Amino acid sequence: MTRSHLALAVLAVVLLALPLALDRYLLSVMILILYFAFVGQAWNVMMGFCGQLSLGHALFVGLGAYTAAALYQHFGIIPWVGMVAAVAVCVAAASFMGWLAFRFGIGGTYFALLTIAFAEFTRIGFDHFGWVGGSGGFFLKVIQQDRVDLVNLRGNPVLFYYFALALAALAFLLSAWLLRGRLGFYFRAIRDNEEGARAAGVDVFRYKMYAVQISAGMTALAGVFFAFYYNNLFPEQIFHISRSIEIILAPIIGGIGTLFGPVLGAAVLTVLSEGINQALSMAGHEIPGVKQILYGIALGAAIMFMPNGIWPVIARRLGFARRGDGDA
Repeated sequence: MTRSHLALAVLAVVLLALPLALDRYLLSVMILILYFAFVGQAWNVMMGFCGQLSLGHALFVGLGAYTAAALYQHFGIIPWVGMVAAVAVCVAAASFMGWLAFRFGIGGTYFALLTIAFAEFTRIGFDHFGWVGGSGGFFLKVIQQDRVDLVNLRGNPVLFYYFALALAALAFLLSAWLLRGRLGFYFRAIRDNEEGARAAGVDVFRYKMYAVQISAGMTALAGVFFAFYYNNLFPEQIFHISRSIEIILAPIIGGIGTLFGPVLGAAVLTVLSEGINQALSMAGHEIPGVKQILYGIALGAAIMFMPNGIWPVIARRLGFARRGDGDA
């Protein structure tokens, strides 16, 4: 067993045992970390592996959330089935967006703007979609949290902690499989030199579509988690560009294109955010937008001092990076 595998095994054991040692507040912080680690990993497949910049990834969180929540609320369809529908809806939306962009040669900055446009169009549409509450919000029935209903994803924070942990673990394993397989090889070839990959015989359109579809499908599951954890959805909240920015910050600061980067970035940003909020609360002060200011400072510092992210630096110093894997 290599050093990195041993460290990963220890981390898994610690994460599995954490609910036994944490109070309700710290457990909620850990849930946020795992959520952002998962959704950051999903975005990382599209941008970090394949080089397709999305600034509107909240589109897939929102579509996944509304799909599963509406099926549950209106038809009594359990969220596990709703997840399948949510993934299908998001993959379909991503396929249309990807086809529109890649078939007509929209890339780079213009592709990023297209993702923002899709998210904004959808936000405006859901603001007027009365079947799911419109701008007034869509609410799921909340049951007593002392009873765990795994089938309907109803219960206490411990249930959602393990759900978030399972999602984060599955995203990590899927990303590792992609990174080390042929699909990941083609993704990175497109990311590093799209014209060179095309000249080498790679079907660039096809594999870019795969990257967008995989990323969207993963992000749909984050939307389902969001809906059943918070029990309320507002288009202005879930589709807003600020939600997309929150998604991409963790992998950028942690290390784009790496496996551990989104996890580390999510931990750093969430701890910093919650720490400053607690400090201000204890001091009796309230500064509007303090989280955004903190994120901006963290992003600026990462770009200036560690442009490849925090994880590659740590991986090299601890001897976790292996030749041929980059700084995975």
